[in-house]
Amino acid sequence: MLSTGGAIAAIGVMAVVTFLTRALPFLLFDRGNTPPKIILYLGRVLPPAIIAMLIVYCLKDISFLQAANWAPQLISVGAVVALHLWLHNNLVSIFGGTVLYMILIQAVF
Repeated sequence: MLSTGGAIAAIGVMAVVTFLTRALPFLLFDRGNTPPKIILYLGRVLPPAIIAMLIVYCLKDISFLQAANWAPQLISVGAVVALHLWLHNNLVSIFGGTVLYMILIQAVF
């Protein structure tokens, strides 16, 4: 357990780091200039890459021995893809897939 001084120091370090991560982009990139090409590239390719990593992580433990082990996950992934292609809204897609998955594992399988 941290002492009071240690807890205050930890909170102070966390506050400074949080502030720097929020302020650093404004300090590095002047409002008049366009961001460097690498930043624009990362902004374009990282979101799909992170989504792909999350999909792999969520589906890594699927067992195809019984339908109850794989059907809810794959049906929910299909629903997320369909919702996203239909509405183009990340939050609706993720929320809809999560709700469907919970319904499937609680009531159907």
